[in-house]
Amino acid sequence: MSEQGGFVRNNINQFAFVYRFLDIALIQLCLVIVSCLYLQKYDSKYFILGLIANVSFFFFAELFAVYRSWRSGTLKEMLFYVFTSWTLTIFPVFLFLFFTKESESFSRVVLGFWIITTLLVLCAWRTAFRIALFSMRKKGMNTRSIGIIGLTERGLDLAKEVKGHPETGYKLNAVFDERSKDRIDPEYLDIYKGGLDEAVAMAQAGEIEILFIALPMSANGRIDKVLKILGDSTVDVHLIPDLFTFNLLHARMGHVGGMQTISVYDSPMKGGSSALKRIEDIILASLILCIIAIPMLIISVAIKLTSKGPIIFKQDRYGMDGKKIKIWKFRSMTTQDNGDVVKQATKGDARITPLGAFLRRTSLDELPQFINVLQGSMSVVGPRPHAVSHNELYRKQITYYMLRHKMKPGITGWAQVSGWRGETDTVDKMEMRIKFDLYYIRNWSLWFDFKIVVFTIFKGFVGKHVY
Repeated sequence: MSEQGGFVRNNINQFAFVYRFLDIALIQLCLVIVSCLYLQKYDSKYFILGLIANVSFFFFAELFAVYRSWRSGTLKEMLFYVFTSWTLTIFPVFLFLFFTKESESFSRVVLGFWIITTLLVLCAWRTAFRIALFSMRKKGMNTRSIGIIGLTERGLDLAKEVKGHPETGYKLNAVFDERSKDRIDPEYLDIYKGGLDEAVAMAQAGEIEILFIALPMSANGRIDKVLKILGDSTVDVHLIPDLFTFNLLHARMGHVGGMQTISVYDSPMKGGSSALKRIEDIILASLILCIIAIPMLIISVAIKLTSKGPIIFKQDRYGMDGKKIKIWKFRSMTTQDNGDVVKQATKGDARITPLGAFLRRTSLDELPQFINVLQGSMSVVGPRPHAVSHNELYRKQITYYMLRHKMKPGITGWAQVSGWRGETDTVDKMEMRIKFDLYYIRNWSLWFDFKIVVFTIFKGFVGKHVY
């Protein structure tokens, strides 16, 4: 095992070089066609502009892993990252035109049609190729044969996923288990090939391309034995986490000197991901604040005219890594609880003002938190921050509760758009909210954030348990 590489690598697309070349060619070709159709010419300055776009798109596409294998990814997610990469590519192009003062030398019609046409072409060829590829895989072409060692709960889940999604190109050819044949699920008897020895033999004979090991972690002796033997074959080997490793939070491989380690609880906000999240927050918060500036002014005046007290209420919450932050809200109550005991708002709560009831029900009281986002203490999307007293209460009752602070708190989140907004008057309700928060952290991506923002617009502002 290499000290640097270890056994862990990214899911790389074997045709990535071809895809990169095709994108570079199409970006230039679209510019050539549009320029020739409108101007009847294509000169060196347009070639240079296309070259800048090539380099920029290549950079952003690599940043968003556009060229990774999308065998198990969704078409919407892939196109979203292509769209994002091309949109960001436009900024370096415009910066070049601005700083070189050459914008007058280029046709705005050509630039406009080129930008739109290129985006459509980049998305269209991927869509057509994916449809064709999936069609081939459903017919048994371009497939990879796989085997599963261990018909545990996780092993059966994987088998169902593979059988239910033939378009991924994985073909389940064999399952292996040390139990006797009469204890094997009848659904898999036709592909049951025996125990560990048979799995190793088929792998060494080249009858299986990928082996998934779904044995429980308690069987580490057997796992170690299988891995050592499979080291004498060319089969790809993957470990399927059981219940123990299922609770890992954004697990990743790392190194301390020459020793390889695996993180148990970690944050996805590292390096480039942190920068992307911050850029997303600044852009979204700035745009939204421009839109809501007048409504916020009207709400401020209404609060001042209808009840005594400040317009903005600042309350202590836990932020990233459990550090205290102050979140801003429009005041919706006659009291401003911010001590060791904070009573959650309930139905018919006497502390809530008439205007405050409307603001809370529609989530308009949360609008000042977009200022928190620009300040950097919050994100637009993330786990909702709880009062400090509630944190101290529930962290003692709910396993993994504090792991929700591995990301910045958000104005909206996966739990909120999934129906877990408002009052959490039972531990069960809070457990469900934490479950959704941790799912979000484990699966964070710009695409996931985009979906949550869209869901928030359509159904995330109100809730039947919001008081």
